[in-house]
Amino acid sequence: QVQLVESGGGLVQAGGSLRLSCAASTRTLSSYSLGWFRQAPGKEREVVATISWNGDNTIYTDSVKGRFTISRDNAKNTVYLQMNSLKPEDTAVYYCAAANNPFGTSRREAYDYWGQGTQVTVAS
Repeated sequence: QVQLVESGGGLVQAGGSLRLSCAASTRTLSSYSLGWFRQAPGKEREVVATISWNGDNTIYTDSVKGRFTISRDNAKNTVYLQMNSLKPEDTAVYYCAAANNPFGTSRREAYDYWGQGTQVTVAS
């Protein structure tokens, strides 16, 4: 029932920044936990960051702590991922996902709805 659409990916030089956006096109996300996941070539899909319904509970994977920030605007039905100090190893397809609970979780299996992904490429 939830349709998610990511945008904001692209090619950036190492050390640069990008902001990803994910908008729900079919229903509100106000009661959902939201997350960003990524899948690099030859790698499994991994969690990047998650956020609870009110934004008070955020979780980041160790490799992006201090560089990435997840936020949400429930009035706009949108979640963001601000990515700073990008590294070549951040190169991946980034996916937005929604979990049907308000509390926040990094467990991939809790996420029921997924966007189509947006490519982020960081050049050295």
